[in-house]
Amino acid sequence: MPALVLVSVTGFSGYAALLAVAPAWAVHGGATEAGAGLVNGALLLATVCTQLFVPRLVRAYGTARVVIAGLVLMGLAAPAYALSDALGPILAWSAVRGAGFGILTVMGSTIVAQLVPADRRGEAIGVYGLAVAVPNLLLLPGSVVVVERFGFGWAFAVAALPLLGVPAAVALGHRLPAEEPFRDGDDIGTDRRTVVALLRPTLILFAVTMGGGALLTFAPQLGVDATEAAITLLVFGVGTALSRWLVGSLADRYGAQRFLAPLLVLCATGLSLCGWAVVRGDALLLIAGALVVGPAYGALQNLTLVIAFAQVSAQRIPTASAVWNIGFDAGTASGSVLVGAIAAASSFGVAFAVLAGTVVAALALIRLPATRVPSAH
Repeated sequence: MPALVLVSVTGFSGYAALLAVAPAWAVHGGATEAGAGLVNGALLLATVCTQLFVPRLVRAYGTARVVIAGLVLMGLAAPAYALSDALGPILAWSAVRGAGFGILTVMGSTIVAQLVPADRRGEAIGVYGLAVAVPNLLLLPGSVVVVERFGFGWAFAVAALPLLGVPAAVALGHRLPAEEPFRDGDDIGTDRRTVVALLRPTLILFAVTMGGGALLTFAPQLGVDATEAAITLLVFGVGTALSRWLVGSLADRYGAQRFLAPLLVLCATGLSLCGWAVVRGDALLLIAGALVVGPAYGALQNLTLVIAFAQVSAQRIPTASAVWNIGFDAGTASGSVLVGAIAAASSFGVAFAVLAGTVVAALALIRLPATRVPSAH
């Protein structure tokens, strides 16, 4: 587990360090709000496309080599942003980083599920969630301040941190079971019954990550200064990290299902506050909105993953991991692109109102019956 934590912390550090900075770099080069929204959209489109092929890559090359490739793709592409602030090159490097990130997201949650028994899975996912949330907690707000005080180049250098995780990935490869986690038939395109069974938690996750992803992408552009944007991201990150960690034990004890509705309402309320804050130009209200959204955003990540794993047999957990991660990253990408487009055509206030409405609509998914996929024979 320590090697996996180190791989996750360094990998997600590379992701978090540029989540708000790369769109701002595009604006620095003359891009509009819509263009800035495309930056993380390209990152996460590449992430989702890569996630579809992770099972095949692992069967062909082995866990350790694939994880190392993910770290290298992320780490080497980050400093390359400094070569140009034109939108085209930024989108290209974002896609390269997205491919590496797609590998790390699927492999991380898959390995966690294999290392612990089912009755402690919520707790283990909480620990893993904390490991991937800490970089967001520190580097999302920190990167905004670094850019403001020292320039973009330092943020690009920090985003090369995934390269430091390569030795841990090698060690992780030695400690995992000899049998690879993915088998023939694990590809998402061929395991349709599993995908259908996972639609309910995945769509709930999609709605929530649309809002969270938009806030992470556009915080520096919501009419606040760099310090206020950093505080907004900090309180959002603290709430996300703590709730993602703490809710795991509650899910093991009481079940994950009962927490979905109140957390969705909390998320929608926070997004509405953010939209109102933008309309009023009120930095304190924006921070308050982020403080409300963060716990719901983090807890619902953990809970939907617990529900997804509970609905499949052990041998289908890798596919469930991939589907869940696709929902997460597709939601984040859609939120980034949608909010950028709405803001360019209207305003950020309208965009956040749309996001809040989307989360409210996700409440209808809670009442849909759950379907469990049995073991294959």
